[in-house]
Amino acid sequence: MRMLDLILKKRSALELDPGELEFIAAGAAAGGIPDYQLSAWLMAVFFNGLSKRETADFTRAMAMSGKKLDLKSLKGGRVDKHSTGGVGDGVSLALAPVAAAAGVIVPMMSGRGLGHTGGTLDKLEAVKGFKVRLTPAQVYKQLKATGLCMFGQTAELAPSDKKLYALRDASCTVESLPLIVASILSKKYAEDINGLVMDVKYGSGAFLKDFKKSRELAVALIDTAKLLGIRCVAVLTAMEEPLGLAVGNGIEMEQSIRILQGGKGPADFVEILEVLSGWMIYLGSKARTPQEGVEKAKAAIRNGSALEKLRLMVRWQGGDPRVADDPGKFLPRAGMTAEVKASGAGYISKMDARAVGQASVILGAGRARAEDPVDFGAGLTLCKKVGDKVSPGDVIAGLYASDAAKLGVGKKMFASALETGSRPPKKSPLIREIISDQ
Repeated sequence: MRMLDLILKKRSALELDPGELEFIAAGAAAGGIPDYQLSAWLMAVFFNGLSKRETADFTRAMAMSGKKLDLKSLKGGRVDKHSTGGVGDGVSLALAPVAAAAGVIVPMMSGRGLGHTGGTLDKLEAVKGFKVRLTPAQVYKQLKATGLCMFGQTAELAPSDKKLYALRDASCTVESLPLIVASILSKKYAEDINGLVMDVKYGSGAFLKDFKKSRELAVALIDTAKLLGIRCVAVLTAMEEPLGLAVGNGIEMEQSIRILQGGKGPADFVEILEVLSGWMIYLGSKARTPQEGVEKAKAAIRNGSALEKLRLMVRWQGGDPRVADDPGKFLPRAGMTAEVKASGAGYISKMDARAVGQASVILGAGRARAEDPVDFGAGLTLCKKVGDKVSPGDVIAGLYASDAAKLGVGKKMFASALETGSRPPKKSPLIREIISDQ
């Protein structure tokens, strides 16, 4: 089999068979195919696409290009969640313990923040000592004992994705729908899950701003997941403004812990948490309907079992479990602060999520390049959101950084995200549509 022939075949808009797709995935993982040939093939896919069957076969081939978790001996539904990324979207931090407390086995493979969006791994690592790089054997052992593990992708799981992801960025093929689907689902298939909840975002702070394109991605993910034998639901959620009241690693971790402690969390954050929890519990066969799953999620928070799951996970992964009791004490907070105040009276009509995310990156909470470090204590807390009435001098947000220059530039960036009006703005529903294969 020659890669040149496969490039030509896809350039001619012909379908590749499973063996040919396995050859490409294996070659990408092992380094047996030159980058220039892989890039040429990616460009051919960008222009000619992949069929539903090809997408599923290539996703499976990417997953099988390395080791695959084998969780079938664990009793119970195995469900993960994936978000396409947003600002203030630390839902996974509370969601995973809630679903696990309801009896679902939750192997949650997550990523790091890049650009204006935060990453779950960075937020978890705000807990001193917390380890996210685990071997498949460690993941299995922890899941068997606790039902919950949140970890990062290793070189052993879907290794072809790491190579192809980098080449997609370098070859301007990032937006290819089947390649996005294969990248997301190959890692999930490698986890050996049988259920997946997708939070597909749209709006200014989302990867795909346009709702129509986000919906196309959601449908493609569900179609491919079904061919792979994974039950799937996609919840389409707005990302025009930050989710919740916290943006930053330690700051978002604290918000989630406070919710698990029984505190009243931000309404938008809690709405997403409850809906995604309900579906995870349903897909994990621990509820007869998603709504019953929501009630079980609420109960897990109310009776303290979700917080206990978080504490157990932190202990297993080397972190300080006292963070579950006093997050304000055991999570970092950058020492320099500033406030953004309202200059006039009116209503906040816009708080652009992308600009707020960029402000958090400037403050030190995110990274512009994959190798950049993050400041776990940097970020911002929101005192007002879109629709809230403000008077001159009202504090809209508190900003945290470890560097005075970053604080000043971050404050200007945050201020650029704001618009005010004389009347309350009309707000669209946070959840626009739920698409399920059930």
